[in-house]
Amino acid sequence: MKSKNLSEKILRSVKSKGFKYIELPSVIEANHIVQRSGESFRKFIFSFIDQNGSELCLRPDLTIASCLRYLESNLKSKEKIFYSGQAYRKSNNKKDSIIRDQIGFEIIGSKDEKNDDKKIINTALKSLSNLNYLSGTLKIGNVEIFNLLISKLDIPKRWKLRLLRHFWREDYFNDLLKRLETNSDVDPTIVEVDKKKFLKMLKQDQNVIVAGRSIKKILRRFNNKIKDPRRASRGKNVSKIIKEFLKINCPINQAAKKLNDFFKKNKINLVVDQRYFPISLNNIHKLNVEFSASFGRQLEYYTGMVFKIDIKFKSKIINIINGGRYDKLISDLGSKKKVPAVGAALNLNSQ
Repeated sequence: MKSKNLSEKILRSVKSKGFKYIELPSVIEANHIVQRSGESFRKFIFSFIDQNGSELCLRPDLTIASCLRYLESNLKSKEKIFYSGQAYRKSNNKKDSIIRDQIGFEIIGSKDEKNDDKKIINTALKSLSNLNYLSGTLKIGNVEIFNLLISKLDIPKRWKLRLLRHFWREDYFNDLLKRLETNSDVDPTIVEVDKKKFLKMLKQDQNVIVAGRSIKKILRRFNNKIKDPRRASRGKNVSKIIKEFLKINCPINQAAKKLNDFFKKNKINLVVDQRYFPISLNNIHKLNVEFSASFGRQLEYYTGMVFKIDIKFKSKIINIINGGRYDKLISDLGSKKKVPAVGAALNLNSQ
């Protein structure tokens, strides 16, 4: 699928939607990637140490490079930008190319979030008009709805934070649900040991750092745990609710009703409407459009609407476009304020 002619056609179609072309740096600080994706991601990047002792890497992700540009340029206003270039990432599959040719487009710094989500998906669909594909699927999820669900569940605050923090780590998340069901984190023996440590720490300097945290913070967390116990029976019920929620998968025009029926059945004080879904048609541009409550777990920085487009091209099903909303990414990279952002990337290496 990769060709200069095709790339130029797609770039023109994106530009026609009012996006401004920018250039992105090829080398960025490695810690920006590791902090967002975890140490386990380090094995996939091409890194090196420069003459000043800083660890740099070839960009494995164009979105982070774009958000760093916005932050480091001290930009404040809304930007509709697009870019093209190569991302460099190792793979466990030897057949995969380490160089990924991509075209990306983003809306940064705009508070018109729901309309911006629609514009990004419409731009993605416009770019697809340059491809001769047979059929496909546009899958849409929404991490924001999952976060709202967790906020309403009857479990301790610390458990809500765990589930939100690890939603993107599917295996570990499932392990957390098992622990929630079995109450396995409330071992009486462990609690008694913790109480002895608690009493000992009370007598120590509260500013001393232990395992990366001050004694003051450790004591505060343990105190909250004592005051906010988790009951096993409720843990089982909450785990069941979460599992049922994540199984919701339906045509996009049924999404709001399916979710609201689910909330009502489980006595959860939540209502969603069509604003959460940037498309209401079940078929568009030869694509079946569906909602999946579990979709959106592939990248930690997604915060709202997420989507992907898979197409049938030359008898093969390929993933061609991925995107979503990442309102916390720029603040995680160092901004003092939350900066709304949504975007997508088209993979030209798909074939």
